[in-house]
Amino acid sequence: MIFSLILGVVLGALSMIFVLQNIGTVTVAFFDWQLTSSLALVLLFTIILGIVMTLLVLLPSLIRGDFYLSSIKKQKKQLEDELASTRRALADTTAHAPHTTVIEKTETVHTA
Repeated sequence: MIFSLILGVVLGALSMIFVLQNIGTVTVAFFDWQLTSSLALVLLFTIILGIVMTLLVLLPSLIRGDFYLSSIKKQKKQLEDELASTRRALADTTAHAPHTTVIEKTETVHTA
């Protein structure tokens, strides 16, 4: 996380230096639309537009990951509650029959 932040700050600083060193006037044409502006402003606008487009592309996967994590946490909580109630029931059963031996069997589940 820190590495990503530092990398982002360094790339942002380098792009700002690049923008500020290119201050000539340019004309940008897109179909019938034309814009004459400072090269620095055009470069800054395209950098910002690239950042926004990248965030829009990443947003669905981030939201999907949050929903998945939320459902996994909910499932974990349900399983922990079920385990606690099963252990309580087992303790109650062994308390009523003190001479009974109960062997707990645990299963290991391997997922690929």
